[in-house]
Amino acid sequence: MIETKKLTMQEAAAELERIAKEVALADAAYYQDDAPYMSDAEYDKLKRRNSDIEKRFPELVREDSPSRKVGAPVKSIFGKVAHRFPMLSLADVFSVEEVKDFIVSVKRFLNTDNDIAFMCEPKIDGLSFTARYENGIFVKGATRGDGKEGEDITENLKTIEQLPLEIANAPSVLEVRGEVYMSKADFFALNASNEREGKKAFANPRNAAAGSLRQLDPQITRARKLSLFAYTWGEVSEKMWDSQKDFFVHLQKWGFPVNANNRLCQNIEEIEAFFEELTEIRAALPYDIDGVVYKVNDIALQERLGFLTRTPRWAVAHKFPAEQALTTIDNIRIQVGRTGALTPVADLKPVNVGGVIVAHATLHNEDEIRRKDIRIGDTVVIQRAGDVIPQVVSVLTDKRPPDSQEYVFPHICPECGAHAIREEDEAVRRCTGGLTCPAQAIERLKHFVSRDAFDIEGLGSKIIEDFYKENIIKNPVDIFTLKKRNGGPQTDLFAQDKHLELEKREGWGKKSVENLIAAIDRRRTITLARFIYALGIRQVGAATSRLIAKNFESWAAFAKEMKAEQSEKLCSIDGIGESMAHDIVEFFKEEHNLLTICQLQEEITIEDFNETINTNNPLAGKTIVFTGTLDNLTRSEAKAKALAAGANVAGSVSKNTDYVVIGAVPGTKAKNAAELGISLIGEDEFLAMLNA
Repeated sequence: MIETKKLTMQEAAAELERIAKEVALADAAYYQDDAPYMSDAEYDKLKRRNSDIEKRFPELVREDSPSRKVGAPVKSIFGKVAHRFPMLSLADVFSVEEVKDFIVSVKRFLNTDNDIAFMCEPKIDGLSFTARYENGIFVKGATRGDGKEGEDITENLKTIEQLPLEIANAPSVLEVRGEVYMSKADFFALNASNEREGKKAFANPRNAAAGSLRQLDPQITRARKLSLFAYTWGEVSEKMWDSQKDFFVHLQKWGFPVNANNRLCQNIEEIEAFFEELTEIRAALPYDIDGVVYKVNDIALQERLGFLTRTPRWAVAHKFPAEQALTTIDNIRIQVGRTGALTPVADLKPVNVGGVIVAHATLHNEDEIRRKDIRIGDTVVIQRAGDVIPQVVSVLTDKRPPDSQEYVFPHICPECGAHAIREEDEAVRRCTGGLTCPAQAIERLKHFVSRDAFDIEGLGSKIIEDFYKENIIKNPVDIFTLKKRNGGPQTDLFAQDKHLELEKREGWGKKSVENLIAAIDRRRTITLARFIYALGIRQVGAATSRLIAKNFESWAAFAKEMKAEQSEKLCSIDGIGESMAHDIVEFFKEEHNLLTICQLQEEITIEDFNETINTNNPLAGKTIVFTGTLDNLTRSEAKAKALAAGANVAGSVSKNTDYVVIGAVPGTKAKNAAELGISLIGEDEFLAMLNA
């Protein structure tokens, strides 16, 4: 990316156009669809670059510039509410130095050297609302929308118990504004419920709150347990307060919830101390915050300062670093993977990092724990970037509890009690229990039904775990015999001879059982590459599975080769090294693996590898990257269709990428593509090109 100071006018104009389009897409995803695809840090970085370029080239400011917009237009499915007084956003700052600059600008505008008191408020990460009262009666509720016009959410707001429907001793016309949010506890409960019902989980409380408040059925909103804080006003027939602090007093008298952490600060030293305090207690708060808002406390001074195009001069938002956060380690536990690897995981006090609630972080292995001296009870810096699994960056040893003890990595598998050994050339310790270890068996089953394997809808992690513990599914074959076993006597595999009767399980019914059976039946035919991947052979991922399928072409040919003591053909394939070939051959030496495959072949059909490429297709020879969830295709199906059309499918965006196909909730790949000027296309456009 070219530095701002080195941009030519032509380059600056092109860059401003790119940023405007990207921010518009991001705003629509965030405000309208409640499904943001870029992190807060990435979004802020775009807007700051836009601002820097506009400062250097003011003549290039666009009508659709992010600096002139607030939020996004109202969705047509909701009624529209015009705001008599616009609901503006706040300017963002990211350092104490920028806060000082803001205070200096306020003093300069007011032509004073005196200290100015600021009301400092936690910035709630939720959905802005306005509630209109006439003669003390709540009559209308709306979202912010684009700042000028919002969505009518009157009936939905009424379902939030904290919103008073009647207030006394108030102005005849009063608009109270604030933020609707979902507490962390209610957020986790909602996601747990969604997981049990096979529904999609929300990424963070803000998405959950916005999605819940913007429901066409108010009863759904009522069931979601939303909360709110009030903090400002819109249209008012008479101001009965002369300061921000006094307004909060009135709000409490009227019955509105006001944040208990709001604090009046008299100078920059108190402001800085307040920000540091909130940074430290952020993870412990029952709700999510993403910064601190500073408002000039005196209303008369606010009115003198006035507004810029879309932000007030008298307030600013001091944002937390979006990709890092402080929290504490509640526990360190060991996860056992399908290959027996023991992976340490830190259970954290949940905290928002880059727009995602993080409750767990990988500690990688015992060497990493020892190197960083990570202990239970430690205060740590957590980091996530893009799609990377959250990790512990560092430990704040000065905040370590006095009774802290060094963590001792187990040499015994916590799941089955077998020895966990570490080979000389490996960083991981592995359980020696094999398939007698329930953790490995469960993880292998999860892998078997995963997206790039059999991709069986309805068999999520929780259901696999429950079915395994209840002796319903103990191995892959049991999945495909579920239909004939349900309602009939069980085989000797099970502890008791009884009917399964899945429809009588809690949370199930006849329809949900029929849907699961139908989803399993739809996967009784599988491609060779997906079947090889589903077996869960160590070191064999989706790409390697396709490579094997392409070289052997049929399951019969591959299985025959695997009967040999040493596979020469396997070792000759470019991309398969000696270590990987050894693991593949060893897999086929295990009698229980061969028995499982033999039994599976009685239930399923494995298709021969068939790569028919249409060289006349517009995608032929193009490099494609997928991001987000597609509506009509699984990711694997989309990749397969792209490959069949002659395209190359890559996992990351580079200058050689031709198209990035965007689905719902895309990741950082969309942002990377926009920066490189690569074409972003939707699923419909992708399908149209496939069919061309």
